[in-house]
Amino acid sequence: MSFPSTRYRTANIDGLDVFYREAGDRSNPTLLLLHGFPSSSHMFRNLINSLSDSFHLVAPDHIGFGRSSMPSVNQFTYSFDRLTEVTERLIAHLDLDRFAIYIHDYGAPIGLRIASSSPERITAIITQSGNAYTEGFTPFWDILFAHAKDRAAHEDAVRQYLTADKTHWQYTHGVPADRLNRIAPEAWLLDQAGLDRNGNDAIQLQLFWDYQFNLDSYPKFQEYFRTHQPPLLVAWGKNDEIFGAAGAEAYRRDLPGGEFHLLDTGHFALETHGEEISVYIREFMRQLPGS
Repeated sequence: MSFPSTRYRTANIDGLDVFYREAGDRSNPTLLLLHGFPSSSHMFRNLINSLSDSFHLVAPDHIGFGRSSMPSVNQFTYSFDRLTEVTERLIAHLDLDRFAIYIHDYGAPIGLRIASSSPERITAIITQSGNAYTEGFTPFWDILFAHAKDRAAHEDAVRQYLTADKTHWQYTHGVPADRLNRIAPEAWLLDQAGLDRNGNDAIQLQLFWDYQFNLDSYPKFQEYFRTHQPPLLVAWGKNDEIFGAAGAEAYRRDLPGGEFHLLDTGHFALETHGEEISVYIREFMRQLPGS
């Protein structure tokens, strides 16, 4: 019996350590897996194992997350533009020419910046609560957008998003009772351990504040969708109260030929519906031109 082998690697990018997981044969189609808050490439561990027989997979940890470097806010500009630059340089370091992107949460503004800037490189987009439309924002965001307008007045309130209770909530809210036992406890505990590191709170508060500027890029993302019509697979938790199902449905406006799956789960759909998503990806990628 053979088992898929994930390699755990670190690249030096602009003097920073960028940790990434890599698996599969480089001659196979490449999937670049971009995680969200408050997670890391660990969220893709099972998907990587499931797909590495047929695909080449690369999953980096963003700066400030997981095993990548965590410089202080005085040493590094924590913005989504800057996180995108680091990801772009990792792509160049790994000599990735054409690839599909899997976007989740924070991974969406990073991945869609890359896609809209160089459409010729993107073979497909897979989105799991990877938002690109204002319709996707839920009341979860009210305090975050208030914080964006007045950081001092709302900092204490947004710090609740850094607590263990809120991290656990992100993993379990919207998950049916019969699927709760699929959520690996080490997943949310690992995320919380990352948040609890000394200085990480300042990093996350800065990214909370910077998130507002992603909305300025939404028209560019949507124009990219309309003009280039990248193949789209949506695998989204219909009960997600961070990025709501309306955000998934909004993709139909610009990419009506996409494949849509609204799953009976919450924000971290891979934890509860990883097997289903893996099957969707295999079938979806098999149908792409040149596959």
